[in-house]
Amino acid sequence: MKGFAKPLDDLINEFAKFPGIGRRSAERFALHILQIDKGTACSLADAIRRIKETIRFCATCNNFSEQETCHICGDPLRDSKTICVVEDPKDVGRIEKLGIYKGVYHVLLGKISPLEGVGPEALSVNKLLIRLRKVKANEIILAVGSSTDGETTALFIGKLLRPLNIKITRIACGIPVGSSLEYTDSATLIRSLEDRKPLTFKS
Repeated sequence: MKGFAKPLDDLINEFAKFPGIGRRSAERFALHILQIDKGTACSLADAIRRIKETIRFCATCNNFSEQETCHICGDPLRDSKTICVVEDPKDVGRIEKLGIYKGVYHVLLGKISPLEGVGPEALSVNKLLIRLRKVKANEIILAVGSSTDGETTALFIGKLLRPLNIKITRIACGIPVGSSLEYTDSATLIRSLEDRKPLTFKS
């Protein structure tokens, strides 16, 4: 027997679909929304609607953007010849919060994962190659995670870009093996960026 009215139970079920949110947390969220005033609840609903209607991927780098080009790619003060390659748009935000990186980004929208059936064709690697034909980059920073899939992705991109004679670096291994940027503290991430090393290949 259900303990909640159907509309409330439906909302709980929707929250429970969020990553890392269990039934108990979903119930707390739903009950909180039920208890707040209607105006606040409607503001939340409007905010959700707006991001679904207005947020898109930047045509240049795949970062989240309200316009065709994101605010980073459109900033003339950024170093457009230094490109930091990351897995996900949230990684852009993570690095930007550090306040030390002045280049631009390229978001792969994933990583190579053979066990999950994700190959290189699923990533925006071709888009990066097209971009590099238009911009003479001085450095490509591979800032993907240090998991097995992250290392596979970094090596694949590095080998692909090697003939272009561009400096290719990998963020330093201050990031624990198997972790992602999302769970890395700021001090470690700063050190990883500053201590990045040239990507090496086995002969």
